[in-house]
Amino acid sequence: MSVRIECRDWVMSIVFDRPDKKNAITAAMYQSIADALGAAAGSRDVRAVLLRGNAECFTAGNDLEDFLKNPPHAEDTPVFRFLQALTTFEKPLLAAPCGVAVGVGVTMLLHCDLVYAGDNARLSLPFVQLGLCPEAASSLLLPALAGHQRATEKLLLGEPFGADEARELRLVNRVLPAAEAIGFAHAQAARIAALPPQAVRTTKRLLRQAWRDPIAQQMNAENAAFRQLLTSPEAREAFTAFLEKRKPDFSRFA
Repeated sequence: MSVRIECRDWVMSIVFDRPDKKNAITAAMYQSIADALGAAAGSRDVRAVLLRGNAECFTAGNDLEDFLKNPPHAEDTPVFRFLQALTTFEKPLLAAPCGVAVGVGVTMLLHCDLVYAGDNARLSLPFVQLGLCPEAASSLLLPALAGHQRATEKLLLGEPFGADEARELRLVNRVLPAAEAIGFAHAQAARIAALPPQAVRTTKRLLRQAWRDPIAQQMNAENAAFRQLLTSPEAREAFTAFLEKRKPDFSRFA
C-alpha cells in the first residue's frame, strides 16, 4: 500500500506508506492524496487532516522514475490536482515530518496550519539541482516566512537542513523526539477537531484570505515554468545522472 487512510477522533490521517522507497510519491499516490483531501473536505466526520509518514521518514518527494514515465505536462495531472487540493483545503491541515523530507515533502508544509517535526527530520529543496524550479508557491511563501536571503539559500543550493533550523525558518511549530512527533501532532489535531467546527474553518479562512490570490498566481507561474524546464536538456542531464548514480555535468549549458 502506498497511501493509507486512517480516521479517528474526527481526524483523517493521510499516511505515506511506501517505506521501501522512502515514501517517494508516484502519480497514483498524488491522485490518492488529492482524492482523500476531497473526501475530507466534504465529510461531516472529518474536522482536521494530518499528513504523515512514519517515525523514520516523511517522504523523499517525487519518485523520479515514475516522474519521468508520467511527466506532468498538463494542469489536470495528479501532482497538480494534489497541489490544488492542498492549497484550497478549508479545514485544519497538520503535518508531522520525521526523517527524510525532500522537495514536495517540504513545500507541502508551507500549506499546513500546524507542523510538528521529529528531531530527526532532514529537509531539502533540490529543485535547481534537478534542473527544475520551485513549486507549490514555495517561491512566494518561503521568503515570506524565512526572508529572501535564507529562502534563496535553501532554494538555490538545496542543501539539507535539520528540524531545529526548520523551526528557526518558521517552517515548523515545534520539534519533538521522533518517536513522539506523530502522536503529538494527532493529539493536537484532535484538540482542534473538538472545537466548534464552523468557528475553526472561519478562522482558517480569515488567516489565509490575504494569501489566496497571490498563492494561486504564483502557483500558475511556477507550474508553467516547471513544465517548461521539465523537458530541458539540463533536467534530462540531472535525471539521467540521478538514475545512473553519478554526478551531473552542467558545464556545457549556457
